[in-house]
Amino acid sequence: MEVFLIRLLQFMLAISILVLFHEGGHFFFSKLFGVRVEKFFLFFDPWFHIFQFKPKNSETTYGVGWLPLGGYCKISGMIDESFDTEQMKQPAQPWEYRSKPAWQRLLIILGGVLVNFFLALFIYSMVLFHWGDSYVPVKDMTMGMKFNDSAKEIGFKDGDILLGTNEGAFTRFDVDLYRSIVDAETVDVLRAGKKVTLAMPSDLSLLTMLKEQPNFVRPYIPADVVDVQEGSPAALAGIKKGDKIVALNGHPVDSWNEFDNQVAVLHDVLDASQGTKADSMKVRNVMVAVSSKATGKVDTLSLVLTPELKLGVLQSTAGEYYKPVTIEYGFFESFPAGVKYGIDVLRGYVDDLKYVFTSEGAKSLGGFGAIGSLFPPVWDWMMFWRMTAFLSIMLAFMNILPIPALDGGHALFLVYELVTGRKPSENFLIKAEYVGFSILILLMLVANLNDILRWLGYM
Repeated sequence: MEVFLIRLLQFMLAISILVLFHEGGHFFFSKLFGVRVEKFFLFFDPWFHIFQFKPKNSETTYGVGWLPLGGYCKISGMIDESFDTEQMKQPAQPWEYRSKPAWQRLLIILGGVLVNFFLALFIYSMVLFHWGDSYVPVKDMTMGMKFNDSAKEIGFKDGDILLGTNEGAFTRFDVDLYRSIVDAETVDVLRAGKKVTLAMPSDLSLLTMLKEQPNFVRPYIPADVVDVQEGSPAALAGIKKGDKIVALNGHPVDSWNEFDNQVAVLHDVLDASQGTKADSMKVRNVMVAVSSKATGKVDTLSLVLTPELKLGVLQSTAGEYYKPVTIEYGFFESFPAGVKYGIDVLRGYVDDLKYVFTSEGAKSLGGFGAIGSLFPPVWDWMMFWRMTAFLSIMLAFMNILPIPALDGGHALFLVYELVTGRKPSENFLIKAEYVGFSILILLMLVANLNDILRWLGYM
């Protein structure tokens, strides 16, 4: 429950920041060109709101709605998600959006996207300035990697050290490494001190690689216990900090990779059971073989895992065994580095969108639950700001798509007007807004239904 609340708070804070800045972009250009803004709200307020206020001599009512699905900036004389058709029946006023030149209306529409994009670049720059860029080079992971069965069918072997592809050397272990493998013709590994080149099949899918459990490839991490949670199954069984897990239910464990694989098997057994308390307890009762740091002896302990099949220990990470490389940035140096980092993130995100148009990709769509789960289970400001920057870039790109009801849809019609000199009729724009809004609601329902089905274990 604590993890859920921490992630929920991070998600709500990030969304609030991004919505305020996005709508603030529309607000800024509206005011710049003398367009009246009637309402400026964080979150939606159908039927009622949490609070609102209108400053003296102001044209704008500010407030907070109760439905945290976004926010809005109600601009006079604009056909938007408010569907205020009555206002559009009145004669156009000089302070209205529809009375302004097309190029001004285009900047008002693109204001939110521009602010979100530049906000992301600014956050990435400040993250690099404050924390620097720290990572373990792939070539330095001298204990090698663990591969799943799909990778082994291609030719990879446990213990291989990834070197690079025909396109260049690997730098860090992240999603870009996976992308490089998918796009590669060949991958080089260091095996038993010798360089080996493996030919990659042409049908590799990044989406499949990321969804596979166990993962396609992970750094080999010895099953050393960094810490033990008080009152956890591990603590009650007598497992100590510095001990090493060597087997689970009789299956040898040479790493946390293998331990997690065996726990995944228990999850499968639990999902396939009838779900009774007796079935759950049968799966949760496990035998764990532990090598004691104090004595060097191996003891086999009987314990009951948590309902989530957790042991209650802090696992060791790559940082325990490898010295990371840290690049520090001065204040002015951080901006070009942040811009490059943000553009690389955007490029990867856009490239991955091709998977959305596959049946497997549609099943992988995630809603608010999936987005919230991307935040760390503990409050980590660096990870929070990185995630907020990523969502800001994602929000900017999704909003610029040429779908009616999105900023990109409005911009498309404005570009048409600028090129042809003809403005689409208000009746057409209203119908387009309804169609676009329906598409967005459908996508939102599918994405959040996928979250629910995954939570229930059906996907």
